[in-house]
Amino acid sequence: MIYVDADACPVKPEILKVAERLGLEVTFVANSGLRPSRDPMIHNVIVSNAFDAADNWIAERAGVGDVVVTADVPLAVRCVATGAFVSGPTGRVFDETNIGMASAMRDLGAHLRETGESKGYNAAFSPKDRSRFLETFDRLCRRAKSLAAEAGGQP
Repeated sequence: MIYVDADACPVKPEILKVAERLGLEVTFVANSGLRPSRDPMIHNVIVSNAFDAADNWIAERAGVGDVVVTADVPLAVRCVATGAFVSGPTGRVFDETNIGMASAMRDLGAHLRETGESKGYNAAFSPKDRSRFLETFDRLCRRAKSLAAEAGGQP
């Protein structure tokens, strides 16, 4: 299963493209409207506007061999801990080797913004980011599908 933290996710078309090619189910989770799909492999879940409702929904379900797409580092931490493959929309992979540093850098950035030491501007999402995501996401999905096949599960 592919879980997508869909609020403001800039790579939905790329996710659908890879999922369709590999025959994987996708669940988009958001607290606002999502474009409906007639494809039975695409699921939309609308959660409440409560703080972290979408993150909690995904973290409670994502597990070993699932793929999660999120820009939210705390959600990535939770999903890596369950054994899920995790990518940000820029193609950055979060795994057990780098999630601690990603979390620490996020916390440092938040602290610097709170103290006024940093304005905290993020770089604009670029075509290069989209391309890197597509490559990374395809690789993670293939690994997940391979893991499911090895375990005797459904791809």
